[in-house]
Amino acid sequence: MKLFHLFALSALVLSFSGRPAFELKNTIAPTLNDSTVRIEPEKDVIPWEDDKRLVWDDFLCEPRVGTDAVASTSTSLGIAYQLTDGELKYHITCYFNKEKSWGLMKTDYILAHEQGHFDITEVFARRLNEALQNYQFNKRTFKKDIGQIYQAIVSQKEEYQKTYDSETDHSRNRKVQYDWFEKIDGLLAETAPYANYP
Repeated sequence: MKLFHLFALSALVLSFSGRPAFELKNTIAPTLNDSTVRIEPEKDVIPWEDDKRLVWDDFLCEPRVGTDAVASTSTSLGIAYQLTDGELKYHITCYFNKEKSWGLMKTDYILAHEQGHFDITEVFARRLNEALQNYQFNKRTFKKDIGQIYQAIVSQKEEYQKTYDSETDHSRNRKVQYDWFEKIDGLLAETAPYANYP
């Protein structure tokens, strides 16, 4: 068995005074055993679930001082994969990081905006699953191919997160924000066939 890992963590910091700042960290995914590509979540992360919404108690980081940002959300989109007997198996993760997320102005409206960021990450987890399901396996190039697919999806996700904040003015434009709530719900419905990713 050959074992390969590709896992990246993207943290999105919401700033009401300007552009969102992105922090990209590379880390090693947990070791996979021969029978599964399942990764158990760490205690400081919450996996995305259709019937679970974020609550302010999930935001455990101390609020930053000296900024006019009222909330910060950290999400990650990751993948681990392995090749066993010529068959490619993969596991996708979509997490909210409790220890890196915080809220200062804790209203339901702002919490809904933060949930929107988490939901957008889930949309792109599903798009990653779709891309991998449609991938034509090539034994010689699959590591490079999967890396390129993953990086393309992550780049699209980050651009979409920026657009979300830009168009909603970090939730301050309420009319546009409510339009985005509907848009995100539509994207989740559209990508539902790829929601049960391994």
